[in-house]
Amino acid sequence: MKDITLLTKGWSLHHEGKALSAEVPGCVHTDLLAAGLLPDPYIGTNELDVAWVAERPWTYSTQIDAATTHERTDLVFDGLDTATEIMLDGAELGRTRNMHRGYRFDVTGRSGELTVRFLSAYAEAEAVRERTGDRPNVYPAPSQYIRKMACSFGWDWGPTLVTAGIWRPVRLEHWSTARVARVRPVVTVTEAAGRLEVHLDVERSIAGDGRRLTACATVAGARAEAHFTGARAVLTLDVPDPALWWPRGYGEQPLYDLELTLSEGQGVLDVWRRRIGFRTVELDRTPDEFGTAFTLVVNGVRVFARGVNWIPDDALPSRVTAERYRRRLTQAAEANVDLVRVWGGGIYEDDSFYDICDELGLMVWQDFLFACAAYPEEQPLRGEVEAEARENVVRLMPHPSLVLWNGNNENLWGFRDWGWEPELAGDSWGGGYYLDLLPRLVAELDPTRPYTAGSPWSGSWERHPNDPAHGTHHSWEVWNRRDYAEYRDSVPRFVAEFGWQAPPALSTLWRALPGETLSPGSPGMLHHQKAEDGNGKLDRGVSRHFDLPEGDFDRWHYLTQVVQARAVAAGIEHWRAHWPVCAGTVVWQLNDCWPVSSWSAIDGDGRLKPLYHELRRLYADRLLTIQPDPGGPTVTLVNQSAHPWTTSVTLRRLTTDGSETGRITWDVEIAPRTVARTRVSPKVAVAPGADKEFLVADADGLRALHIAVADLAFDYPRPRFDVRIDPVDGQGDRVDVVVTAHTLVRDLLLQPDRLAPDATADRGLISLLPGEEARIRVQGWTGHDVQAVRAALFCVEPA
Repeated sequence: MKDITLLTKGWSLHHEGKALSAEVPGCVHTDLLAAGLLPDPYIGTNELDVAWVAERPWTYSTQIDAATTHERTDLVFDGLDTATEIMLDGAELGRTRNMHRGYRFDVTGRSGELTVRFLSAYAEAEAVRERTGDRPNVYPAPSQYIRKMACSFGWDWGPTLVTAGIWRPVRLEHWSTARVARVRPVVTVTEAAGRLEVHLDVERSIAGDGRRLTACATVAGARAEAHFTGARAVLTLDVPDPALWWPRGYGEQPLYDLELTLSEGQGVLDVWRRRIGFRTVELDRTPDEFGTAFTLVVNGVRVFARGVNWIPDDALPSRVTAERYRRRLTQAAEANVDLVRVWGGGIYEDDSFYDICDELGLMVWQDFLFACAAYPEEQPLRGEVEAEARENVVRLMPHPSLVLWNGNNENLWGFRDWGWEPELAGDSWGGGYYLDLLPRLVAELDPTRPYTAGSPWSGSWERHPNDPAHGTHHSWEVWNRRDYAEYRDSVPRFVAEFGWQAPPALSTLWRALPGETLSPGSPGMLHHQKAEDGNGKLDRGVSRHFDLPEGDFDRWHYLTQVVQARAVAAGIEHWRAHWPVCAGTVVWQLNDCWPVSSWSAIDGDGRLKPLYHELRRLYADRLLTIQPDPGGPTVTLVNQSAHPWTTSVTLRRLTTDGSETGRITWDVEIAPRTVARTRVSPKVAVAPGADKEFLVADADGLRALHIAVADLAFDYPRPRFDVRIDPVDGQGDRVDVVVTAHTLVRDLLLQPDRLAPDATADRGLISLLPGEEARIRVQGWTGHDVQAVRAALFCVEPA
């Protein structure tokens, strides 16, 4: 039986003639931080002071002894970041140049000092650039010349922290005769049964060559066995009537233990175990009268994808633990998200990420790791790209949550629309990867999953790559140049990226910018704003709807949060109202990798922005919204559940003082997975320029407001409300903040971290009519100071 020796202890990082204690997995930055030799790059402008780390080589070392009774010992690295020279007892074992794949070296019978020397990623990238020639990039760093996490070199939400280190586990594997080298479980489902084809590759020792081996696979009570003398075997298992894996909100997520045992005679040589699920997934790209569809179909059911984009959860990715993955992905599920897109400028995440998505019913859209640049297709990159893709397709394909492979992020768009095509003048740029190599590899290795060449991609060079009527669309004109109301100008077939910025929570800013008097233009705030003209866009977004506060940072901070939540709501409500023409929205973005002003719903310290709570409403199975329309507002009910929704809708016309001037009620039944629209009756309609009247729709505890004019033109009353604090029986760490409105109170927000840094609230933005009460549960603060609560409450005020 194969034996494993983990190599996690006893490593040293060599720095200025000293051997520092090193943590493996880890990286140079984390080891220097632990030794007190590096300031925290997330604090203030320290990022600039640690740039030197990326400019020089680094060496890790430890002692190993590969002595064993087995025939063979392999040194296995699951991840090296990135360009290395590996030596054992003074002799070279090999060199690496790819962060996104593993490496294996035969070290049978050898011992001594193992050293891993990491070259500067900048130096490696520049050496490759000299061989291949220049290629365009949205960012100035040479990320496209090295197979490394692109956002290490900085992004419009991330710091420039170019890491190096043994970032994933390393071990010695001792084995004899043969070992399991690769397993590809291909799962298919028919009406009556599930079928599992287990494609097995083995590696044999010299002594094991040609010997008769037995492979046995078991899953869900089914068993298959194969005897073979070569390097490959295929085992087929039929599982009658398996329970199907479903995305969350559509059914359960049953997972089955698949075990494969490799034996010779009665002796077990190696064992491979994974969990799998039975389900089908298709991508409907049928042309129709609206353009070209892009609709995920799981187990025969068409899905409106309620998605978020995922970036690495830490700029130093070795710090992201399984527990952190679970916390962040559970937050996504609790916000009614059902799809997570792993973005192409990051990493293929750890196995635990995909395990958790399997359990939670979160569909995974996995980008291959190409983003916002033209990539050379010459060596040494082409071979690395193919090896990396083969390894990760096989590694991730057991996961039922994985529903889509995507060739790249924005590179097809960039080639056609950002001036790259003439600049390249016939040079390779990555098109051969996205349109040839990668689809061939997916078809060969993982034939049951769909592949799309890129995001955005209209499906053909005959159309603009970002044509909203065809395939996937990235909607960035609104954030960059327009008002969020203009999301309603089109109905894309699938919105794979859109979003709006807001700063992180106040406690996150206080921690990241200690001692700074906060203002939008203060030094630390500007350093933690990486987007081009980011604060200008924030200010313009606010000023289109509210008076821009001058010298009042707290008010500015609140209004940017309001506009972020409202902007995303405007898009999702509009696009969900147009299902099935629009078949999904993927918000940019769920998470952050450090404390920064960004498009995230969860900030870099893990605190929830108001957008997060808004997503929970927007992505619920049932959504009520009043949609502006050229013919007049429309009350729209979206039912994404599997059951009919029978309800009574009440629509009222109210004045700003709370008086009711019109009311109608009607009953409606919305079939499963459908949308119902009702034009607002003239009996209650608000005149197009009305500044003292508005509409309120209520149904089954859901509410929608419609104001016909911009906030700046609306006659908001001066808000008045009472506040009290109620203890929660049996919950010593919680209180209820109860707000009773005496006027219209729009977008009331309690910022819980103003009460205590780790306090949380269960609600975000709330709008109350006169006489209504809202109960906000606060966890992590049990004070009784009503004035402190009032200081943490904000709402819209008259212009």
